[in-house]
Amino acid sequence: MRLIFRFSIPVQKGNEAVSDGTLALTLRDLVEKVKPEAAYFHLDDGRRAGTIIFEATDQLQMAEINEPLFAKLDAKIDIQPAISLDELLEKV
Repeated sequence: MRLIFRFSIPVQKGNEAVSDGTLALTLRDLVEKVKPEAAYFHLDDGRRAGTIIFEATDQLQMAEINEPLFAKLDAKIDIQPAISLDELLEKV
């Protein structure tokens, strides 16, 4: 199942994570773990944020993916399933 994984990090925690290297390490680990189809890093209402699109094969994988962002970055996370236009047209 293809997922859209969006997260945002509070400003203060993000500043601390940049200073101590936690932000780069956590995001690198996330990208290595999910092997995304696409990954974008941007601002969301003035906070550091990201949108990552990847295939998930196991729902239990979500705990492994979410927990480091919660614990290390105090991230707010939103996950939604998605399908491509080709997949949608196959179903019609």
